[in-house]
Amino acid sequence: MTAFPCKPAALVALAFLAGVAVAQAQSTVADGQKLAFDRGKGNCLTCHVIKGGDLPGTIGPELKDLKTKYPDRNELTAIIFDETKRNPQTMMPPFGRNRILTEQEIGAIVDFLQTL
Repeated sequence: MTAFPCKPAALVALAFLAGVAVAQAQSTVADGQKLAFDRGKGNCLTCHVIKGGDLPGTIGPELKDLKTKYPDRNELTAIIFDETKRNPQTMMPPFGRNRILTEQEIGAIVDFLQTL
């Protein structure tokens, strides 16, 4: 007898849910990349070099190794939402405060940036 008896249907359901979670995470990352590279919405490439992006700007720092630099995703989210709280002299627009991006869109961009 096993310590955690499971019925085959429960195992199938768990496997399905795990697959859905992975697919959603991949979709969120792809959505975040699309927003980051979109010249009309996220527009990160205007100021930042991002691997895979065309015609990047150099005003801001290169966006790489962000998961290492910001292991707490909330800090990176706050920077995108309104960097003026940390640095009043920043040139970075307050994407969340000014409602340029929704919280969901900012979350997707953070998901993408953490893969760089």
